[in-house]
Amino acid sequence: MKKITTAIIILLVFNMTAKAQSKLVTLDSYFNDEHRKNAAGALESYHYKWEETDNNGFSILADVFKKHGAALTTLYTAPTAENLKNTAVYIIVDPDTKKESPDPKYIFPDNVQVISEWVKNGGVLLLMANDSANVELPHFNTLAKKFGMHFTDDLISHVTNDQHFEDGAIPTVNHPIFKTSTKLFMKDACAITVSGSAKAELWSGKSIIMASAAYGKGVVLAVGDPWLYNEYVNGRLPAGFTNDKGADDLVVWLLSKTADKNRPSSGGK
Repeated sequence: MKKITTAIIILLVFNMTAKAQSKLVTLDSYFNDEHRKNAAGALESYHYKWEETDNNGFSILADVFKKHGAALTTLYTAPTAENLKNTAVYIIVDPDTKKESPDPKYIFPDNVQVISEWVKNGGVLLLMANDSANVELPHFNTLAKKFGMHFTDDLISHVTNDQHFEDGAIPTVNHPIFKTSTKLFMKDACAITVSGSAKAELWSGKSIIMASAAYGKGVVLAVGDPWLYNEYVNGRLPAGFTNDKGADDLVVWLLSKTADKNRPSSGGK
């Protein structure tokens, strides 16, 4: 009995330690804060949310993060040094336009300062845009610009309907981020331009659709589409597309970039 009790205590301590060491992934719900009425008539937050299980949600991506040991949370207020201090990965997706919210929360210089300082100190930032008709780019770009990236108004990876999936195909064979996926699907994205130390990571034809930048001790990854929402990782894509593996690859890469808080600074200002 004593051995069993000891084993249980060790297991509990191990689980508590593992939980304490989980990397916290924070999803923004301040800049992207759309609402709709649910079946009971009450307003609910929706569109790219961890808990959202329909096609618009990130519940499958959430499961991938949890599979790799991450803890998840949602930030419903503006980012501050205090509410980001325990976050390893911060994700901002598709900031609201006026047509999507009666009171859109734009990214202002003080937000850029807070977020860039957090990245400089070792944070990993994922910026996911959309086509220019469905995302607020002018203020979003004030943040992207801090890291040498710019989301343009150019529509790329345009797919007219489900008969033309190949128009959204992005090859990833032997890619340093997407090590197990071979072909991704991204639909109706915006192009990205880069400057300074920022670099292209993925191309759609002649346009950059994903870019990255080292900044201080942190890393920023920008993509022109919120491509990992449930609709495109739930098995409905034609054979040959590997968004499910791409989700896993991306999560592994993001979490790996949080591993070394003592890495030398890249000199981001």
